[in-house]
Amino acid sequence: MNGESFTIGVVGGGAWGTALANAAASAGNDVILYAREPACAQAMRDTRENARYLPGIRLHDAVRITSTLEDIARTQAVLVVTPAQTTRAVTQALAPLLHATTPLVLCAKGIERASGRFLSDIVLEERPGSPVAILSGPSFAKDVAQGLPTAVTLACGDIALAAHLAQLLSGKVLRVYHSPDVRGVEIGGAAKNVLAIACGAAIGRGLGESAKAALIARGFAELMRFARAYGGHPETLMGLSGLGDLVLTCGSAQSRNFAFGLRLGEGMSMAEAAGGKLAEGVHTASVLVSLAREKNVEMPIAEAVDALTDGRITIGEALDALMNRPLRAEG
Repeated sequence: MNGESFTIGVVGGGAWGTALANAAASAGNDVILYAREPACAQAMRDTRENARYLPGIRLHDAVRITSTLEDIARTQAVLVVTPAQTTRAVTQALAPLLHATTPLVLCAKGIERASGRFLSDIVLEERPGSPVAILSGPSFAKDVAQGLPTAVTLACGDIALAAHLAQLLSGKVLRVYHSPDVRGVEIGGAAKNVLAIACGAAIGRGLGESAKAALIARGFAELMRFARAYGGHPETLMGLSGLGDLVLTCGSAQSRNFAFGLRLGEGMSMAEAAGGKLAEGVHTASVLVSLAREKNVEMPIAEAVDALTDGRITIGEALDALMNRPLRAEG
């Protein structure tokens, strides 16, 4: 319990949104969970369960479910738990409903593909002067929903607000650290999805655990170079939202991005590999590579994933390209 009771809005009725709603309620807050589809919201109200995304997990009594976005207006902080590519549209819809001081906490991991903008910058464009935070780290929705110990990082430029929000969301299920490094936290969350596709593809191709470990290590070097170029702090990337999230996402089939890469490696088509589920790394790969080139940052693994998911090369060609790069000192 955090000692204070706030009303927290959660926009997004998927697995992660539902898990975060339960966690926030368990920490002593009242929660309004917005699900876009009225039928889905009604089913959750009737059964007190999100049978579609988190079957078998009972919704906390302090979670109220709605399909009316205007109900979010009465909240004191809003967690935006929708896909990264919808961040601008969701922010535009929320902006006229919220007080200018109500913080938006972004819980998606990605970069806007159409503009090449980081998600925090999109929110600041749509809500100038209003507070924005990023929540990221090694976390599977199912683990949080089942009450398994999980630690994440919340970053906000206003460090006092970051600490306050972290305190509100922390409880027995979820431990939330805070940071002022918004850019570092969001870069860690976005880039690791691309690298997870590479790791999944390696395992699906039958290349073994040693190859996966090498991809994680070299991928982390890419992530660090990119973060430095865009103002992220190295110590942030060594923490939960960087290395921690990278290790989790690149090592488990629970990760949508790893599972997507795994199926690609096994020879499935893009559509078959997706299986109707969103792998954010597919949308992030091309824009990540483009941003890296703007700063002359070498990201060969990310480039291989971009080319692979765009259909320009095969997995075999991607492997050949990576293994035949000129030898150099590690760094």
